[in-house]
Amino acid sequence: MTPYFVAGGLALLLAAAGGLTTSIGGWYRALRKPPWQPPDWLFGPAWTIILGLAAWSAAIAWKAAPDAIARRDVVILFAVNAVFHFLWSPLFFRWRRPDWALIEVVFLWGSLVALVVGLWPISTNAALLILPYLAWVSFAAFLNLNIVQRNGPFGGNKLGRL
Repeated sequence: MTPYFVAGGLALLLAAAGGLTTSIGGWYRALRKPPWQPPDWLFGPAWTIILGLAAWSAAIAWKAAPDAIARRDVVILFAVNAVFHFLWSPLFFRWRRPDWALIEVVFLWGSLVALVVGLWPISTNAALLILPYLAWVSFAAFLNLNIVQRNGPFGGNKLGRL
């Protein structure tokens, strides 16, 4: 039962950190967004479900790992993903750099592909639980790209001062 509590606790910490670095204020509201963007309220529940599935995946993979080396690999894969997951929100919201967030989301997406590939031989079920996360990040990356295209350049422009 311990892997489930550890993974769940870490997922809660990651969700809280993401929430604390996400500010929906005047700057964000002033951005031109595509009409197909989901409503703001949907992102919190979506990330909660996705991080819950990732925590479940981590616990399953940990328990299925045949030895200490495989468990180490599971930890590394999830730790790398957590770093890239955390970085996106401050880049986009706190530093108001959707362009930098767009570059970073490529690494987040790559960390998810690495999770699916790396977990597959350990536990197919653990790898499959990552697929909704990969799908959501793929959608979010496309949304991020669309926002950059509609609003750039970023940095010293008027949007950065709102």
